[in-house]
Amino acid sequence: MGIFTKTVQYLKEHLGKTRAKITSSLSAVLTLGRNIDDELLDKLEETLIGDDIGVETTDRIITDLRGAYKKGQIKKTDDVVPFLKSHMKNYWPAQDRMLKSAESGPTVILVAGINGSGKTTSIAKLAYMLNKSGKTVIVAACDTFRAAAVEQLTIWADRIGVQIVKHKSGADPAAVAFDACQAAVSRKADYLIMDTAGRLHTQKHLMEELTKIRSVAAKQIPGAPHEVLLVLDSTTGQNAIMQAKMFTEAIKVTGIFLAKLDGTARGGIVIAIKDMLDIPVKFVGLGETPEDIAEFDPEEFVEALFA
Repeated sequence: MGIFTKTVQYLKEHLGKTRAKITSSLSAVLTLGRNIDDELLDKLEETLIGDDIGVETTDRIITDLRGAYKKGQIKKTDDVVPFLKSHMKNYWPAQDRMLKSAESGPTVILVAGINGSGKTTSIAKLAYMLNKSGKTVIVAACDTFRAAAVEQLTIWADRIGVQIVKHKSGADPAAVAFDACQAAVSRKADYLIMDTAGRLHTQKHLMEELTKIRSVAAKQIPGAPHEVLLVLDSTTGQNAIMQAKMFTEAIKVTGIFLAKLDGTARGGIVIAIKDMLDIPVKFVGLGETPEDIAEFDPEEFVEALFA
């Protein structure tokens, strides 16, 4: 699966809380051995929507379930979870969920997300794993609006052993981006990961600052940014969808880093993101340590979720 080698067992261990929420809500509806009927399917529909799978996606899943039920392909509640697992695994067509790389020179990864989403920790996880795999990594502290943000990223950079480019608090974020690009080229770094301010997606002038940072990177390094990752807090449910829409309009998001899946998350948000935005979830964060990162793989995720 590329650079990251987390397994199904790892996901099972770290998705315990998320899995417990889903299995608990499903078991309340799917009494073992009960025959499937329209009333049960209606209750199941409410349950799936409650798990943040989304109205439109749930409607398609229930429609397929009804079709299989009427054709006699599934008859009892025991058949529902295997059907859901198969359906969800096939929901993602073959697509590139791997981290993109530059043809030559440093690969630039622009990372965005609102305050509290887990953005800085997610950057640290990504930088750690790239560094551990033998790649030279530089992080850029372009979130200059908060002194704590620069300080936090500096602490992480020191802890995981990667270089950092930063200015004083309050400096022009685009200036930091410019210097970081120059440093990445001159030092022949493999990856440059650029942090950005944890701006609210509803504040237009702050979103425009993100666009400016993206433009600076594009002028300095051919093809940059090669990845634009949006960190979403999986516990925020459907609000994450609105964030993703707004950020995509501003900076053309290419992938999602779904954080905090080990907490009170409802795993269905992963399906909703794919359904409503068609943006691949590339990474999931499953804890607070740098090692708690995994590439997103639909089959492994679904197996872990229903294990």
